Amino acid sequence: MSKLSQPAATPGVNGISVIHTQAHASGLQQVPQLVPAGPGGGGKAVPPSKQSKKSSPMDRNSDEYRQRRERNNMAVKKSRLKSKQKAQDTLQRVNQLKEENERLEAKIKLLTKELSVLKDLFLEHAHNLADNVQPISTETATTHSDNTGQ
Repeated sequence: MSKLSQPAATPGVNGISVIHTQAHASGLQQVPQLVPAGPGGGGKAVPPSKQSKKSSPMDRNSDEYRQRRERNNMAVKKSRLKSKQKAQDTLQRVNQLKEENERLEAKIKLLTKELSVLKDLFLEHAHNLADNVQPISTETATTHSDNTGQ
């Protein structure tokens, strides 16, 4: 059975302690963790990769700096064009939907009017049929049966 050694805290940068752990003969490694050094937090833990980038400021006259600025400027321009195009596409889509909505509202108006006309025709026809059909009275029925029975 292999034993792990106790983690050892090493004072770090900006009030951050780095905890190192070692595995004994098992071949396992653990990634160092950043923890605040003091009980009150003491500051923000910053990964080493971020710290090293700011440690060497770039000379504004260097070729690398100019190339990075040029690439960044092109990326910004591309991003702004893409954003502008997306806004134009959205505006075009909004206008298309407004036109379609107006067309559909006009169609609804027309169909509602047509429905009203057809409903009126139907009711008029139904009323005329009711007027033409006369109910059979009991008097007429008895005289009719008497005439057929003779």
